[in-house]
Amino acid sequence: MKVLVATEKPFAKVAVDGIRKEIEAAGYELALLEKYTDKAQLLDAVKDANAIIIRSDIIDAEVLDAAKELKIVVRAGAGYDNVDLAAATAHNVCVMNTPGQNSNAVAELALGMMVYAVRNFYNGTSGTELMGKKLGIHAYGNVGRNVARIAKGFGMEVYAYDAFCPKEVIEKDGVKALDSAEELYKTCQVVSLHIPATAETKNSINYALLKDMPKGAMLVNTARKEVINEAELIKLMEERADFKYITDIMPVANAEFAEKFAGRYFSTPKKMGAQTAEANINAGIAAAQQIVGFLKDGCEKFRVNK
Repeated sequence: MKVLVATEKPFAKVAVDGIRKEIEAAGYELALLEKYTDKAQLLDAVKDANAIIIRSDIIDAEVLDAAKELKIVVRAGAGYDNVDLAAATAHNVCVMNTPGQNSNAVAELALGMMVYAVRNFYNGTSGTELMGKKLGIHAYGNVGRNVARIAKGFGMEVYAYDAFCPKEVIEKDGVKALDSAEELYKTCQVVSLHIPATAETKNSINYALLKDMPKGAMLVNTARKEVINEAELIKLMEERADFKYITDIMPVANAEFAEKFAGRYFSTPKKMGAQTAEANINAGIAAAQQIVGFLKDGCEKFRVNK
């Protein structure tokens, strides 16, 4: 069995070493395709792969057509909207993610970005503090739970809304559960976004939702750029000079945001949430272990396609 690690943005060496140990201990072959610059390289590499580990790499119908021997794709991370699930199912390929492995790294980045923003991007002027501010967590999954844990250490008042998480689960963590996204945004000065990009959520963070946020509002996005209605966010920020947008996913309209909202807008140059040595190691090794479990025992615990 051949396991391909296909990463345009490679894992850290220590993570690759850990992946190799898991794969080779199971008696399988490991192949690496790192820092590739053309899709044709990926199409060639997948031809004889039985399993693939990816990060943000795109696995679409064309890739699946080329991968005649493929049985499983594992996305090392939580989000999997870079994989065409319907096409994978049609090709009888199992798709998995590795939930929770990057969650602390993303949560730490979210809080770090909040500090950066309330301190006026370290421009030498007087800023404010996070203590006492109301933080809203939009989606209370693995990342959201870690954001809540860290934010409580800052002395923030933590609220959350998640349509799929029972209120009692949220409140067990000492977090106030709210009944709707609208209530969350009206209540909280700072909102941290953790929703996936789905047909229902794309462009859902819009003018109507954001306009009633309290004075001095800040939106922090470490989720997906597709959930933001960029045109409506720009309209809102033109109307509200007190509104800040901080994101780990560079918007399509990055140049316009940067030009119009200097001192109120920041984007990382590329997605940095999972870019820690620890997250690299955790997600990469988890992906390798899940592949071995699937190929040897048929374990589908983390399967995300039907």
